[in-house]
Amino acid sequence: MYLDAPVKPIGEKRMAFHALDWQGFKQIQQILAQRSHARFTYDQGILEITMPLEGHERFARLIELFIRIMVVEMGAKMKSMGSTTLERADLLKSAEPDNGYYLQNYHRVADHEVDLDRDPAPDLVVEVDITHTDINKCALYASLGVSEFWRFDGREWIILCLVNDQYVQRDHSPTFPWVEKVDLYTFLEAALVDEVAAEVDCRQWVRRQIDRGLQ
Repeated sequence: MYLDAPVKPIGEKRMAFHALDWQGFKQIQQILAQRSHARFTYDQGILEITMPLEGHERFARLIELFIRIMVVEMGAKMKSMGSTTLERADLLKSAEPDNGYYLQNYHRVADHEVDLDRDPAPDLVVEVDITHTDINKCALYASLGVSEFWRFDGREWIILCLVNDQYVQRDHSPTFPWVEKVDLYTFLEAALVDEVAAEVDCRQWVRRQIDRGLQ
């Protein structure tokens, strides 16, 4: 099932550079990061600079809210990374996802600033890509060791789980196995009309699931 969006919005403006070495990437990043709100994704010679537009940001923030509601109502722990740069210079990879979360590994990073040279990657990363991207995001996040990767293109929620260093598509999130895809779509449709009412309804729905044993 897909989110009912008959006209797919333009979610991002993108610019890509190919055959660019790591030093060149870092120089461009340093210059532009101080002058814009652009996000930078680099993967072994390809640099993509993304300027999120309203359609992108609304979906990203609403999915973030959906996740937070579930975690809070479940009484779980979470460290939110937002669009913090996830970088491994040794792999020539760098990403600034829409949202990143430590959930299962919360206890390993809760008390310090994350350094991927010694800390695990976020347990869950979320990317909203409404327009075409030149970066193979699956290969990128798999190489960083992100165990669960959510992609949303304005209509469809794709759940990817890391198995033997590659992503396998699943129907349910292992982090929230009781959530159906239609539940996110329902929340997004409601929140695009009234965010506050959608949050209230979603919290009540999660509490009912908890009362039923999250079945």
